[in-house]
Amino acid sequence: MKLSRCLLPLLCTSVLLSSCIFGKKEKSDKTGWNYNDPKYGGVELRKVKNQNTAPGLVFIPGGLFTMGQNGDDVGYEWNSSPRRVTVDSYFIDETEVTNQQYRDYLFWLNKVFVSYPNVYRNALPDTLVWRSPLAYNEPYVETYFRHPSFNNYPVIGVTWIQAYVYCDWRTDRVNELQLIGVDVLNPSMEQQQDADNFNTDAYLAGQYEGDVRKNLRDYSTDGGKGERRVNFEDGILFPKYRLPTEVEFEYAATALAGSTFDERVLERRMYPWTGSNVRNPAKKQRGRMMANFQRGRGDLMGVAGYSNDGYSTTSPVRSFPPNDFGLYDMAGNVNEWVADVYRPMSSLEVDEFRPFRGNVFTELAKDGEGNILEKDSLGRLRRDTIGIVERYNYQVGDNRNFGDGDIYSSVFYKDAVNKVPDTVANSNYMYFQGEGPSHKNMTTLISDKSRVYKGGSFLDRPYWLRPGTRRYLEEDRAQVDLGFRCAMNALGGEAKVKTKKKK
Repeated sequence: MKLSRCLLPLLCTSVLLSSCIFGKKEKSDKTGWNYNDPKYGGVELRKVKNQNTAPGLVFIPGGLFTMGQNGDDVGYEWNSSPRRVTVDSYFIDETEVTNQQYRDYLFWLNKVFVSYPNVYRNALPDTLVWRSPLAYNEPYVETYFRHPSFNNYPVIGVTWIQAYVYCDWRTDRVNELQLIGVDVLNPSMEQQQDADNFNTDAYLAGQYEGDVRKNLRDYSTDGGKGERRVNFEDGILFPKYRLPTEVEFEYAATALAGSTFDERVLERRMYPWTGSNVRNPAKKQRGRMMANFQRGRGDLMGVAGYSNDGYSTTSPVRSFPPNDFGLYDMAGNVNEWVADVYRPMSSLEVDEFRPFRGNVFTELAKDGEGNILEKDSLGRLRRDTIGIVERYNYQVGDNRNFGDGDIYSSVFYKDAVNKVPDTVANSNYMYFQGEGPSHKNMTTLISDKSRVYKGGSFLDRPYWLRPGTRRYLEEDRAQVDLGFRCAMNALGGEAKVKTKKKK
């Protein structure tokens, strides 16, 4: 009797805890059937209030934004006309990718792809970008990327293609850690080799198993006691890391959240900070430069004893004040790759919501029966570009030169359509002269491989620090003052961000 009295409070507590954990079963407001109930088929409902912030990222709330040139167009290029666009919320890296962070990537490639050393070699940054025929920069060639003194300096000498592949690798490492964190997988770095390595697409397609600790409960099998693999709908895995689009970089750099009040933009910024001056107005730092850039001819750092920015070349990330979004080096230090394909008149052509030039629509490669093909020797699934389709919203998969470079935008369209088959409709036809596409007949340096970069660098004058300025380079080339940072889509609900009120 005494024992039962002692157990009664415990039993009541257990019942209360059980009810709190499982709660009242959710029902569909359209059918009335229970979710997460084996008796009703086991249809699952997983609730995720907001997407978690992945490592290294900062949330950027979207909004209306006037994109483009906000000062004198000193080059008279007319390639960045102001226009109003709406930017969706997203995440972006707090800083550029550093030497240490890129070496982490190389370490993993060297350790895993034992049978394919070219994977590691192809990812190496080009340290020879430091060389100049009339400058002694050889010490930087040998030390900048490798020596620990430069650990927190931005990686440079990386092509757009290399940056793109880094984003994919980072996605896989973060998502693998997510599965380890929820006890689905055990750490298995030592077992991963060549094709047997964690890849997000391969895992979701059921082509990577890993060292499973315990899979998720499956409500639809074995009376609700079965197990299943994690899928994307569970909200555990992150979307892919990627390069920011041009509008995302410009929006994040401008950071209007710090100069708005009740939806009124109090000042359209010329730089990522308030005002039209490149010097810090704060009392303790008054007169100090707000970014790492070239002040004038031959002046990369100032006079000894009181240098203007203190760094003759690049500077460690976080060396200068962040903007109102909490982002560092959105102007100066190094230029940064963005995802867009360059066109001079893109500002007049792209959409008003999430503008972007560079879409190449793809899908996972499948066999004749619709099954996803087996992963390749590196453990990755192949993706094929969608061909010509009959849709209202798009007709071809490769839209990099849509309306500017494709056969349909050529002034010789009537002649070209009879000479050039549909298979080369996206071949920059309007940029060539003669009978067909040929580099000998090329009339411009712009192509579908020309990618935009922005932000200004330690070698640039203040003009290039403005978020609206833009330049381009071929995606397989690198420069001594060009790095990158990653971005990620923000899914579902948005975080609430309070804007500063100007007094």
